[in-house]
Amino acid sequence: MSALPKNQPAGYGWTAIILHWLIAALFIGQFQLGFVMVRLASQRTAFELIQLHKSFGFLLLGLVILRIAWRLGRPAPPLPRSVGRFERRMAPLVHLALYAFQLALPLSGWALVSVSVLEIPSVPFNLFVMPHLPLGESDTAESFWAATHWYLAYAGIGLVALHLAAALRHHFWLRDTVLTRMITASSHRDTE
Repeated sequence: MSALPKNQPAGYGWTAIILHWLIAALFIGQFQLGFVMVRLASQRTAFELIQLHKSFGFLLLGLVILRIAWRLGRPAPPLPRSVGRFERRMAPLVHLALYAFQLALPLSGWALVSVSVLEIPSVPFNLFVMPHLPLGESDTAESFWAATHWYLAYAGIGLVALHLAAALRHHFWLRDTVLTRMITASSHRDTE
């Protein structure tokens, strides 16, 4: 028996489930925070929310890297037999796209603050100064990364909405275990 917990054929373990839902909550919260912070009249409040947005962005990036490492070491449980061939082929591609967006979005935000001519340091949760990425500062680069971050955010929300719709379809229409196995850990004793 492995010293580290793993997913079981019946479902995911607690580590995978907690990382999944924590990342989902942070991602949705970050989208809402980003939407609000750029529309505020008060520059002081906007600045404070931007600093909070950056803090959660770095946390999200770290959790996504941890989640990907966890997934590489512990493959996903097999899909239920009721899942068709097309969905079996698409599921890994959709998960790969979700991981790519979850990495690209905070990285694009980090690039944005790194190229900003304002040179405002990032201090996650007021704990330490996060160094900027080695990118040249310019208004042009800042505009590029701001647009990239914005488009990735909306594309990511669209992808999450499709992911959620597919999970709900499996639960309510197909009545299989695709959703429930990401809510309750596998009952095997060697679970996460």
